Amino acid sequence: MKTISKHCILTISSLLLFSFAAHARLLKDVVYGHAGGVELRLDANIPEGSGPFPAAVLVHGGGWVAGNKQEYITYIFQPLSDAGFAWFSINYRLAPQYQFPAPADDVEQAIRFVKAHAAEYKIDPQRMALIGESAGGHLVSYVGAHNRPGSRVAAVVSLYGIHDFITAAMEWKPFPHEVLELFGIKQVNAETAPLLIKASPVVYVTKDTPPFLLIHGSKDEDVPYDQSVEMCDRMKQVEARCDLITIPGAPHGMDHWEPHPEWHWYKKAMVDWLEKTVVRSQESVVSR
Repeated sequence: MKTISKHCILTISSLLLFSFAAHARLLKDVVYGHAGGVELRLDANIPEGSGPFPAAVLVHGGGWVAGNKQEYITYIFQPLSDAGFAWFSINYRLAPQYQFPAPADDVEQAIRFVKAHAAEYKIDPQRMALIGESAGGHLVSYVGAHNRPGSRVAAVVSLYGIHDFITAAMEWKPFPHEVLELFGIKQVNAETAPLLIKASPVVYVTKDTPPFLLIHGSKDEDVPYDQSVEMCDRMKQVEARCDLITIPGAPHGMDHWEPHPEWHWYKKAMVDWLEKTVVRSQESVVSR
């Protein structure tokens, strides 16, 4: 495998930054809230023009214990920008220092912040999507399924997220230490299982749950593919909308998908779904 030099990485990053800057307003390290003695920050990309633009709040992965707003989820920055979306990539509190539901609380706070600053960022708060991958996929599904008024969104996109910790636990061998750290427990047993159930998005699904798009590789070795199947099945049972995009043969993570051009189609499929679900559907509601 070829090694990419640090100079090349910096050059590529600079070119991408210039590409965004030429057509958009870039905001770095905006403080969107405070919690647990931590300043919560986000990066934003606002399209050129008067708006109002559809928007997406982005939540990175990293097993709830690692990662930041410029890691893992960066592969969808450009597709969203090209589609005319404003996007807001957020940091959130990480385990083991901060246990669940701290990261989910931060996601909700970010949504409320963006909505409160809708005029400043030229976005339409009625056309807001919530997108996350891996651990972030779990968090966006959890927040989306709760569907609270202040943090309600028009759509949720969860890439290979956990939706039912109990059924996942039955498949994990060995059990991921990150999950134990997320809940501050040493093992899963009758005493601790209720914590996992309470954090499972599938528990909160109702007919009023916003539309979900789940994207998952069929050969995911970290988050069982059946997690997305189970969530979609549950949503359809209660007459909520859920669509599932399967990437045949793909493992866990966009980092692993990116070297394979044959899997890049998921980006267009995601944007097409967002345009149909968030942009056009909300525009038709306004025009009535």
